[in-house]
Amino acid sequence: MFPIFDKKDNISEIPDFAAGVLLLVDKPLDWTSFDVVNKIRYQMPQRNIKVGHAGTLDPKATGLLLICTGKLTKQIDLLQAEDKEYEGSFCLGATTPSYDTETAIDATFPYEDLSEDILQRTTLQFIGEQNQLPPLYSAIKVGGTKLYEIARKGKDIERSPRKVFIQDFNITNSKKLPEVDFCVRCSKGTYIRSLAHDFGIALHSGAYLSRLVRTRSGNFNLADAWQLQELVAILQQFKQQLPTS
Repeated sequence: MFPIFDKKDNISEIPDFAAGVLLLVDKPLDWTSFDVVNKIRYQMPQRNIKVGHAGTLDPKATGLLLICTGKLTKQIDLLQAEDKEYEGSFCLGATTPSYDTETAIDATFPYEDLSEDILQRTTLQFIGEQNQLPPLYSAIKVGGTKLYEIARKGKDIERSPRKVFIQDFNITNSKKLPEVDFCVRCSKGTYIRSLAHDFGIALHSGAYLSRLVRTRSGNFNLADAWQLQELVAILQQFKQQLPTS
């Protein structure tokens, strides 16, 4: 078992970041996952420590991001293979090119006749193995170019569906239409933005992802994660404890 540094830990002792430590971080809104990695890498008490993340979160998402240091970066593939849990909100009656709030609404549809019963029954279509089409605005590479780079040039490109598995998908609040709250448990590689878009198609109303929080990854929970600025302050304290050369 590898060392885990979460907010329950004793911060008086400097972990061996070179040997490998797992950091649990609550990713801030509008930060990329690589922004978080770079911030933490820069604040490492020791120099030349490898830092990487196990499972990307989109800039418009927040929540649990697993950060690996040192030799633990070799186990990133193993960590990111675990199932994930999310909670968030869809906005019905509209679509966006990115399937979330990163881009402006490009079409609107009626949604007023959607009942809670219709919403719940429609979620059942998405339980189990799915052939999911990734968003055009994503970091998947086609011919060596990231899809979002193609999308930002106003171009479209054929994308291949990917097999994902959704264990649970529930609407948790439908009393504030067009916004509906949901929770989902799914396999790695599942795009919740694509789930929002496909859910809107199934409802004949359109939908996009307006809020997303990753609450669990494998056996690790958001409740145990550091706020990024809190973690940065602790890493700066560790730096001050080290002898200057």
